[in-house]
Amino acid sequence: QVQLVESGGGLVQPGGSLRLSCEASGSIFSISGLGWYRQAPGNQRELVAVIGNGDSSSYADSVKGRFTISRHSAKNTVYLQMNTLKPEDTAVYYCHLWRGIDYWGQGTQVTVSS
Repeated sequence: QVQLVESGGGLVQPGGSLRLSCEASGSIFSISGLGWYRQAPGNQRELVAVIGNGDSSSYADSVKGRFTISRHSAKNTVYLQMNTLKPEDTAVYYCHLWRGIDYWGQGTQVTVSS
């Protein structure tokens, strides 16, 4: 069993920054492959960023250069640093990990608005 708990969402003005955290617990073995997805109203859930082995990571084109995914392995925690936020980044952000089945966190709301 895997548990994922997100935190760090909120309301921010355009151009601002937020940092999301996802703490994983349970039978995870490692946090490699842990990713962030987001879902805006009326839209499908989309991949934002995923962290691989070592320093590898990948990003959606829409967030490249603005978002950074990182890890603290000892804490089984992955972070998503979001800079230069835009209104179109508004969504519920979910942490995801696949370990035979999909595991999802409860989601955290990010609202970018003036």
